[in-house]
Amino acid sequence: MSLFNFKKKSDKRTLNRAGGEAFIQTPKMQLASIMLTSFAQDQFYRSSKNTFGELIKLISQVDPVFAAKAAIYARTKFNMRSITHVLSAELVAYASGKVWAKEFYAQIVSRPDDMLEIVAYYFAKGGETLPNSMKKGFAKAFDKFDAYQLAKYRGENNAVKLIDLVNLVHPVPTQRNAKALQELVNGTLRNTNTWEAKLTQAGQVAESDKDKADKKAAAWKDLIAENKLGYFALLRNLRNIAEQAPDVLDNALDILVNRNRIKKSKVLPFRFLSALDAIKDAKINNKYSRKIQTALNDALEISLDNVPVFEGRTLVVLDDSGSMTWSKNKTGKTPMEIGSIFAAMLYKSNDADLMRFSDSASYVKPYFGDAAMTIANNLVKNATSAGTNFHAIFKKADKAYDRIIILSDMQGWMGHYSPKDSFEAYKKRNAANPYIYSFDLNAYGSLQFPESKVFALAGFSDKVFDLMSLLESDPKALVNEIEKISL
Repeated sequence: MSLFNFKKKSDKRTLNRAGGEAFIQTPKMQLASIMLTSFAQDQFYRSSKNTFGELIKLISQVDPVFAAKAAIYARTKFNMRSITHVLSAELVAYASGKVWAKEFYAQIVSRPDDMLEIVAYYFAKGGETLPNSMKKGFAKAFDKFDAYQLAKYRGENNAVKLIDLVNLVHPVPTQRNAKALQELVNGTLRNTNTWEAKLTQAGQVAESDKDKADKKAAAWKDLIAENKLGYFALLRNLRNIAEQAPDVLDNALDILVNRNRIKKSKVLPFRFLSALDAIKDAKINNKYSRKIQTALNDALEISLDNVPVFEGRTLVVLDDSGSMTWSKNKTGKTPMEIGSIFAAMLYKSNDADLMRFSDSASYVKPYFGDAAMTIANNLVKNATSAGTNFHAIFKKADKAYDRIIILSDMQGWMGHYSPKDSFEAYKKRNAANPYIYSFDLNAYGSLQFPESKVFALAGFSDKVFDLMSLLESDPKALVNEIEKISL
C-alpha cells in the first residue's frame, strides 16, 4: 500500500488532518462549521490557536457580509459565544465604512458581556481605538438591556468593564435604562436581583455558620419559588440546592423536567451528561443524588421532542475511533460523548438502526425501552478507539436505507481513499439511493464525500435538528439559513 504516492486526484479532493483522502468543503461551509462547533478549545487535530487562524483565513475567503451573518446566526440561534466574539473583532478589518457594519455590531450582542468580550479581544490584538461602526452598533445594542441586565454584567473585575464601554461608545439613554446608566456612571449600580447576588448577600449578612446556612436555604427557596433561576443556572446548581436547600429540591426538579422550559432553553444537549457526571462525583446524600439523576434522565428523554421524525428507514452511525475519544474541551466532553447523545436521540426518535465504526463497523442493538442516556453511556463505554475506516460503514450496511446519518470528526484515513466507491457499491448491492448526512463534530473542514452527495451538518445545539428537517428539500439549508439574516 502506497503512503505518499496517491492516485492523481481531481481539484475537488484534498487530504484531511489524519492524512486520508477527502473532499474540499467550500469556504462558506467551513466557516459555518467552525462557527457552530468551536468552543475555542483544543481538539485532537487542531489547537484553539489554530482554530482562530483558520477562522481568520476563512473570513478573507468569503463575502464579509456572509461572515457577519454566520456570526449572528451562531450567536442567536446556537448560543455560541467565544468564537463569535473572535469573528466580530476580526471582522473590523472588513467592516470599515460599510453600511451593514453598525447593524452587525448591534445584532451580534445578546448580552452586555458580549460587547466586553469583543472589545477585550480587539484591544488584546493591538487595536487602539474602537472603529465607528463598532461604537455605533454597541451604542444601539444598549437599548436592549434594562437595569437588571446591565447590573448583572458590570464586569467589575474584568480588564474591560461595562463602565469603560459606556465611556467609549456613549449610548443614548432610553426610558428602560436611563436610571441604570446613570447609576453605572456614578458607581452605585448593583446586581441585587440576580441569583448570584442573593446568595452572596445571604453569606455576607449572616452572623454565624448556622445563620449563613439558613439564609442560603431561604435564598434558594425564594429563587425557585419566584422562578428567577434560569434553566442553565438550575442545571449547574443542582448539587448546591441539594446540599444547601434540600427542602426545595423537589420543586427545582419539577422545573428541570418542565417540557416548555426544556424546549425554550438554549442549553446544549450534552450539558445533561455533564450535569449527571457532576452529581455522580458529588458527595451528597444518596437519596438526593438518585432523585437528581432520575430527573436529568427524564429531562433528556423530554428533549427528544426537539428531534425531527424522518420518513422511511434511517441508519445512524457513530464514529468511535481514537480521535473521537480525546479532548481538552473545557466542558470535559469528548466528541464521542457528544456524538453518542445525538446518536441515541436520533435512534430513539426514528425508525432507525444504530451502527458504530472504527477499524470495522458493527450494528448496535440496544434493549427495547432503554433511555437515551443509557444508550449514549454504553456507546462511550464500549468505544473501540482505533482507526477511522469509513469504507466499513458501507461494507457492513445490509439494508436499503432512505438516509444515513454519520456522526464523526470526518478524519478518515484507512485505505487513504474516500469511501465514495464503497458507497456506490452499497447502493448497487442493496438497490438503495440514500441521502447522506455528514455530521462534522469537530468542524475540521473536509468531507468524506463530494459536497453534492452529502448534507454537511455542524453544531451541538438542538437547532441542528430544525435544519435537518429542511435538508432533504434544500441541500444547502445551513448556508441558506445564514443568508436569510438581514443586516
